[in-house]
Amino acid sequence: MGDYVPNSVLGRAMLLLNIFTADDSALPLVELVRRTGLPKTTAYRLSRELEELGLLGRDRQGRYRLGRHLFELGMRASSERQLVEVAMPFLQDLYVRTLETVHLGVLENNEVVYISKIGGHRQARAPSRIGGRMPTHCTAIGKILLAFSEPEVIHELLSDPLSALTPRTITAPGILKQQLTRALKEGVAYEFEESSVGLTCVAAPILDPNDQPIAAVSVAGSAIRFKPENHAHDVRTAAAGIVATLARRHELTH
Repeated sequence: MGDYVPNSVLGRAMLLLNIFTADDSALPLVELVRRTGLPKTTAYRLSRELEELGLLGRDRQGRYRLGRHLFELGMRASSERQLVEVAMPFLQDLYVRTLETVHLGVLENNEVVYISKIGGHRQARAPSRIGGRMPTHCTAIGKILLAFSEPEVIHELLSDPLSALTPRTITAPGILKQQLTRALKEGVAYEFEESSVGLTCVAAPILDPNDQPIAAVSVAGSAIRFKPENHAHDVRTAAAGIVATLARRHELTH
C-alpha cells in the first residue's frame, strides 16, 4: 500500500490510519512502515502523535491499533447512524423470523459497505463484517442497489472487469445486466455462492421518495439449508418498514 506517499502531514496521517484492515487487531511499527512506504522516523513520529490524539492506541507489546476516538468521531459524523437506529428493530424482527445472518449495507464507490450485521449461532461463514467492504457485483445487497441506481452507475461497473471471488461469481457483464433487470422488476436480488462458497443470500432495497437507493437489507445463510427465494417476502417487508419509518421521521422534522 506504499506506492503513493502524500506530501502533507494530514495526508500521511490518513495513510497510516487507512492501512489498517478489518482483519488487523494490532500492527508493529515495522509493518506500518512496510505498508505505507513512509520513512521509519516519520511513521514513528506520526504514530505517536496519533496516539496522543486517541486516533491510535498501543497494546502491551507496543503494537499499534486504531483508537477508540475514531469510533466516537464516526458515530458523531456518520450519516448512516440514524439509518441504523431506524432499521435495527426491523433487522431484529427479520433475524427472529429467519434465524439467519441479517445485513444492512450501502453503496460506496462501486462497493458494498456493511453498516450493520446480526448473526446467531446458526450463521453461515460470511466474509461480511460491520465496516467491511465487498465488490458490488457478487453480493445480493450490491446487485439490488445497482439495479435501482442510475444507468451511468451500472454502465461504469459493467465497463470494468468483474473479478471472481468464487467459481460461481458472475463475471460476464451481459449475465449480470440480466440479473439487475430482473432484480429491478421483482424488487429483490439473489446471490448463490458468488461472494463465498456455501453462502446464499436475498436482498431488498431501501428507497428514498424519488425511488433512489439509500441502502439495502439482506438475509444470508448456508446453501445447504437456506433457500433465499423462500425469504424474499420477509426481506421486502423489512425494507418497506424501514422506508415507512424514515418517511415518518422526515415528516416530523420538516
